[in-house]
Amino acid sequence: MKRIETVGVIGAGIAGLTCAQQLHRSGVQVTVLEKSRGVGGRVGTRRMDSGVTFDHGAQYFTVRDAAFAAQVQQWRDSGTVALWNGRIVTLNKGLVTNFTEPQDRYVGLPGMNAIAKSLATGLDIHTNVTVQSLRRLDDKWHLRDAVGTLHGPYDVLISTAPPLQTTTLFGDHSTTLAERISVVTMAPCWAVMLQTCEPLSLPFDAAFVNDSPLSWMARNSSKQDRAAKDCWVLHASANWSSTHLEESADRIAKTLVHELWDATRQAPQPFKLVVAHRWRYALPQEPLLQRYLLDGDLNLGACGDWCAGPRVEGAFLSGLAMADALLEKL
Repeated sequence: MKRIETVGVIGAGIAGLTCAQQLHRSGVQVTVLEKSRGVGGRVGTRRMDSGVTFDHGAQYFTVRDAAFAAQVQQWRDSGTVALWNGRIVTLNKGLVTNFTEPQDRYVGLPGMNAIAKSLATGLDIHTNVTVQSLRRLDDKWHLRDAVGTLHGPYDVLISTAPPLQTTTLFGDHSTTLAERISVVTMAPCWAVMLQTCEPLSLPFDAAFVNDSPLSWMARNSSKQDRAAKDCWVLHASANWSSTHLEESADRIAKTLVHELWDATRQAPQPFKLVVAHRWRYALPQEPLLQRYLLDGDLNLGACGDWCAGPRVEGAFLSGLAMADALLEKL
């Protein structure tokens, strides 16, 4: 691999931001290109016109690895994250069972996307940029986006986009990488954000839901620094989301609110707002065993939570490993 001076990173989720930040701190010139209007990817916080916010993607994160623990401690010290002490249960047709897994769960403050914003500090990030094609010229990577704008040149290009998009981008340049990435599939998830008019009289703050189209529900307002009350987030199961993937958001919202009442055995109540959001690429099915993939001859790589761990921690460690591999070549 030739000397690295400029790196392009596709995607401003946790993996992309971690990789970019690690390189940036080592003096490498990094540019991050993100198709959405903000950073964080599935570690998202949605703000409604009324000002109410919802963590509609990742609900919390856990810590196992020492490197991630060190980062989380920094976030705790700065007030970026805190322990979530909500009561989490298992729910089966109204029957509540204590969920006894001894695990600390952390949330961002005042929303889950706070951790992404922290990782984005000081980075050169371009949002609303959808990369559509790559070109290799004079050992440099040149990118073209959906509106025809050119980006680059970059000595190294890293994609943290979902496997399908990454495979499409890489296919004409590295069949080896494309073939390895293409074996990973991502399951979708329909999410519903709901604010009720009156508090739900439920003896828990979150539940893993069994025997239902729902897989998860959480009282968003039980998390620290969430000002709005009586806000809930519902997640549908991967199988149900796949079956209903192309249905309208309004229909999905209506259906999953009905499933909320059924799962909790609560009488239907009026609500102030209900909005559905489709995460088309939410959960990796059988992630790769490697933390990252890198073609050293082409200076082309990929990482993400679909590499060795479908969690916030997995995305962080994947981005960190990708950056460390590049820094070893400096």
